Amino acid sequence: MPQIAPTWLNPDASLNPDRLLNAFLAFWRQHGQPLLGSAAYHEIAPHLVLIAFLHRVANGEGTLEREYAIGSGRMDLCLRYGAVTLGIELKVWRDGAPDPLAEGLVQLDGYLAGLGLDAGWLVIFDRRTGQPPIAERTSSVETRSPQDRHIRVVRA
Repeated sequence: MPQIAPTWLNPDASLNPDRLLNAFLAFWRQHGQPLLGSAAYHEIAPHLVLIAFLHRVANGEGTLEREYAIGSGRMDLCLRYGAVTLGIELKVWRDGAPDPLAEGLVQLDGYLAGLGLDAGWLVIFDRRTGQPPIAERTSSVETRSPQDRHIRVVRA
């Protein structure tokens, strides 16, 4: 029986970041609310869910590297799979804080510059109270960073 490639790979077994993002968004919409509701560590729970999802990709032929900025509400991830390197900045939007989009774009610019990349993901987990369910508020849009890099902004 032939083995079916994961949805985030191209037929030639290389990582397709757009397919990977779509797979994560579908997973998050379906499982995010119950996972966050049952998590003991509410502040870090969204990060852990994304990391666990990406580890499925990294297992075998890839690596997932993490850099923590303790106390800053952010985390950098670097997913390497074959010839593809994907830089990801994670932010948490908390009650009383401004939208972390602008700060995240600047931080991601610096991280991508260090990796030698011209594109990446900025994932903003909205942990403010009174938000619609995850399935309704999760979205993804293309934008440009201050240094003109291609950024996929995910709001989850």
